[in-house]
Amino acid sequence: MEKIYFDNAATTPVSGEVLNAMLPVFTDKYGNSSSLHNIGRDANNLIDQSRDTIAELLNVSSNEIYFTSSGTEANNWAIFGIANANRRKGNHIITSKIEHHSVLSSCEKLEKSGFKVTYLNVDSNGLISIAELMHSITSDTILISIIAANNEIGTIQNIRTISAIAHEKNIIFHTDAVQLFGHIEVDCQELGIDALTISSHKICGPKGCGALYVRKGVLIDNFIVGGNQERNKRAGTVNVPAVVGFAKAAEIAYRDIKANNYKLKQLSDYFKNKLEAEIPDIIFNGHPRQRLPQIVSVSFSCVEGESILMLLDLQGICVSTGSACTSNSLEPSHVVSALGLCYEDVQGTIRFSFSVNNTFEEIDFTIDALKKSVTKLRDMSPIYKKRKRVKKCIVKK
Repeated sequence: MEKIYFDNAATTPVSGEVLNAMLPVFTDKYGNSSSLHNIGRDANNLIDQSRDTIAELLNVSSNEIYFTSSGTEANNWAIFGIANANRRKGNHIITSKIEHHSVLSSCEKLEKSGFKVTYLNVDSNGLISIAELMHSITSDTILISIIAANNEIGTIQNIRTISAIAHEKNIIFHTDAVQLFGHIEVDCQELGIDALTISSHKICGPKGCGALYVRKGVLIDNFIVGGNQERNKRAGTVNVPAVVGFAKAAEIAYRDIKANNYKLKQLSDYFKNKLEAEIPDIIFNGHPRQRLPQIVSVSFSCVEGESILMLLDLQGICVSTGSACTSNSLEPSHVVSALGLCYEDVQGTIRFSFSVNNTFEEIDFTIDALKKSVTKLRDMSPIYKKRKRVKKCIVKK
């Protein structure tokens, strides 16, 4: 069987429709969008059209959308920009322990400059406690940033409730919707979102392009300076081909969203049911229902996730142990750790993320490879042998 790609939460291939939309921008409409001549104006018109597309999908105004180089940059800009612009009102930020590192690292850096940050716990399904959120709010709280759907376990937070609490207390609410966008419809007006991060390469668009929505009236400092691009809010020559590709990818994702989600749920359910029937001592992470249809996080007790990944990779199967942004780290996943699993189970976690291009035959092949790999690793694991002996003793009693 050819290579099997089950790591679509890390990135996705650019679709043919997106590539066709981008190609003329490299050759015919190649101008710098800041230039005043006609080729520059053509490029600027493409950016305006792309901005209109993204804005319409989010139900916001076009002048509230700013293009960035990535979701990470957009998250950085949201956290630093909103915090510094509103520092006169207070210095307290609330986020969660399962945010993307682009949010967590930004908050940690702000702590060094005098800000106070509360990191909310999550329950075993990955949901924050609304009661803990309300209890954490102080008169100095200026920003709440909670990820819309987690990139490792797929759990979708109660965004509408969180935003309502924030607005009741006159607090700005930002959400990282990188994994959610294109899979679940997002209406920023209905949900009461003040700032939102999205990214292109998670929805079959090009890498190197993201966007930040900032509601009109929200104070936010500039993050990248040196030019007057993006209406004087974000300096740097705009990546016109990527922006055009991003807009096209978003348009396609929303066009096909119902059919795609139906197929993804079929694949995920088939995978989970077959995996549970074939391999013992596994844990499915994340909320059982309130979740993205394409992400399945599984902890295989008493084996190393990296070892499973490598054995699967030798058979042409691409998966991950968590976020691609931390794949070179030896630290266990901060997301799965926050769910309350024991260390051995956290270490044995693999994320499978599907696309509509995947097939049931690929899943069958992967389950067979997984069964062999996990059995082989557990046969060499003294921890697993000890755990099995303890279970036998409990059964005998």
